[in-house]
Amino acid sequence: MSTTVIGAPAVPRAPASPINILNNGTAKLYTHLHPILVLSLYAYRWPSIVADPVPALTSALVPLSILQIAYVAICLPPTGGTASTVPQADKRKPGEKKKAAPSKVESGINGTIIPAFLSLLLSSLAAAPLLTATLVLFGAPMTTHHTHTVLCGAHIALLSFLPLVYVHGVDGTTWREVVALLLPIDEVYGGMIGSVFGAWCGAVPIPLDWDREWQKWPITIVTGAYVGYAVGKLLGGTLLKGKKIMFE
Repeated sequence: MSTTVIGAPAVPRAPASPINILNNGTAKLYTHLHPILVLSLYAYRWPSIVADPVPALTSALVPLSILQIAYVAICLPPTGGTASTVPQADKRKPGEKKKAAPSKVESGINGTIIPAFLSLLLSSLAAAPLLTATLVLFGAPMTTHHTHTVLCGAHIALLSFLPLVYVHGVDGTTWREVVALLLPIDEVYGGMIGSVFGAWCGAVPIPLDWDREWQKWPITIVTGAYVGYAVGKLLGGTLLKGKKIMFE
């Protein structure tokens, strides 16, 4: 007969650790090239964005998605994975045959590419609408510029939330820590914080009476998100790695 202990203390949850990039030369190289490529993409599109934001921001979503998928697949461990490349010990029972290891192509597709595309899907269908609604709550036009606002939310979602979904999945406890700023900073979380903070700072020039074309909604918001993402990713992976903004 089994017995159940009433009132037993809950096992405390292990504290979250900062995410490390994969331990190989390609990942270490591309993680530094990635923000340069992202900013270069935006700089190349800048004249078109200023001239007509909607078609320019729409066409920029595809190359941005490709860059973000490449970044997470090459540099980051997927949900439940680790950055270690040390092979696990053989735990076969006596007499048990060794199982055939999956091919590099199979493990690459199932282990990185599929999670990367799922992260893109979740970021587009969940994070982008949420960010769009948040932009409206923080002062985006409610009766006009609807497409502009949706595109702004989509760009911020791809920059900030796609990598987070890839490494953390959809665990509710982890995402509550993300929102509450309780996770230790790494380049993924730093990129998200930098992108959101940069977008918020990007709202400052809009009401100024300078009568410039680049002050149109949402050009400065998106620009701030791109610059903030690159700065946050850099600082999160170096100077601020492992630190916390808020302490429990």
